[in-house]
Amino acid sequence: MRAARLIKMVLLLQSRPTMTAAELARELEVSERTVTRDAQALSEAGVPVYAERGRAGGYRLIGGYRTRLTGLARGEAEALFLSGVPGALREMGLEDAASAARLKVSAALLPSLRDASRTAAQRFHLDAPNWFREPRTPESLPAVADAVWDDRRITARYRRGRDEVTRELEPYGLVLKAGVWYLCARATGTTKAAGIADGGLEDPGSGSGSGSGSGASYRGYRVYRIDRFAAVAAGEERFARDDGFDLPAFWADRAEEFARSLLRSEVVVRLTARGLRTLPHAVDAPAARAALEHAPAPDPDGWVTVTLPVESEEVAHGQLRGLGPEVEVLAPGTLRERFARDARRLAELYGTP
Repeated sequence: MRAARLIKMVLLLQSRPTMTAAELARELEVSERTVTRDAQALSEAGVPVYAERGRAGGYRLIGGYRTRLTGLARGEAEALFLSGVPGALREMGLEDAASAARLKVSAALLPSLRDASRTAAQRFHLDAPNWFREPRTPESLPAVADAVWDDRRITARYRRGRDEVTRELEPYGLVLKAGVWYLCARATGTTKAAGIADGGLEDPGSGSGSGSGSGASYRGYRVYRIDRFAAVAAGEERFARDDGFDLPAFWADRAEEFARSLLRSEVVVRLTARGLRTLPHAVDAPAARAALEHAPAPDPDGWVTVTLPVESEEVAHGQLRGLGPEVEVLAPGTLRERFARDARRLAELYGTP
């Protein structure tokens, strides 16, 4: 532990001209007294750490000293590619590896480029969680992330309603979608709980399918919400990863498949020109695309009649209400009657001008 901290201290001093004891203590997460002892230990080991007293003082390396401890370990290199998503790194337990990797890169750069990471961070930030939702890190996420990085099989108990099912999985990849973590994995064995059929999940991905665009087969791969894992145990056995598995393509394919699977009903509506423009913002994107692809020409009054796939009549009622007078429901009759009741209530509420 101390050796890693001493190395980090050298890399920090190598990447910056001077650092105060307070700055080093903050970066190393130790006390200023510990910083003083560590600086003394480095000096005794032959590292030319020089301490300057006074208000403008601090610690620095003298004599153009350069450490050769800048080779990236595999885990650090992998974490570096994720350094734009600090929240996700922290939740997966990779924050320390990414920090060490960034320090090594900074130490290897020319002095004029050492502030690149800071200037980039000031210009780009990824805020993954959804609005108005308190993000919660699943307890099993670090264990699952370790297994994903090491290609180790896991045995997981997965909650489905009030029951649990035990699955043996080959964890291929993690996806953070709107603040929710998902595991993309290949099931190698399943012990079914009473009343649980071995089939598709309610999350994106239901078992078999083909990859979008590339024609790659993703049969046997599934998607699991990590916050529904009741327990995860990683074994020592590693699996042979399929090099043809493309995580972004697989996720896009499953997400599209999941969105389409929810659209089990249809409604017929008339839309004004403004309603047509607003429709993609009011309903699910796959539904809007399906409706607008086959939209006919406007009628003499400028209205366009389309058939809109929807999840249910209840969901369609909530979504289409946002379009107000820019939409008229033609079918089914039960949904049209809902809107008629809404119109009568609004007329009673606001009265006749």
